[in-house]
Amino acid sequence: LHLFIDSLELGLNELNQAISDTYFLPGVSSAEPVDGMVGGMKFLLKRVYETPEKRDGRRVLVDRLWPRGLTRKTAQIDLWLKDLAPSAPLRQWFAHDPRKWAGFRKRYFAELAKHPEAVKRLRNLARRGTVTLVFGAQDEKYNNAVALKQYLGR
Repeated sequence: LHLFIDSLELGLNELNQAISDTYFLPGVSSAEPVDGMVGGMKFLLKRVYETPEKRDGRRVLVDRLWPRGLTRKTAQIDLWLKDLAPSAPLRQWFAHDPRKWAGFRKRYFAELAKHPEAVKRLRNLARRGTVTLVFGAQDEKYNNAVALKQYLGR
């Protein structure tokens, strides 16, 4: 409430920064989002190998490849949006190397811009309730689901 009241006194740039700061932990770079609201929509992040929970809402797999060793029943995936996964060449180039994170995000965002219908579908789903972006990567800080959540917040 205080953020809203204060925002009335802020300019547009200051308001955007205040909102951005609300969704990220202090002292953590903007490359490390906190689960929660993004642009009025609630997105969570979760490894596909973690136990599904009721709080996950709709579970959307955002990887191009199906995770190894899991059946559809075990993974409890509601929707698989392969079009929102990075291309094979981009995924292989990145290889979850934190030093390539900025370059990966830039290239991945360009790929996402070529799939507006898939992005719109995901946003529409999130407007109706919580959506968990499910991924298979071991690295929970530098992966396509984290970047996708950032893209959705733009």
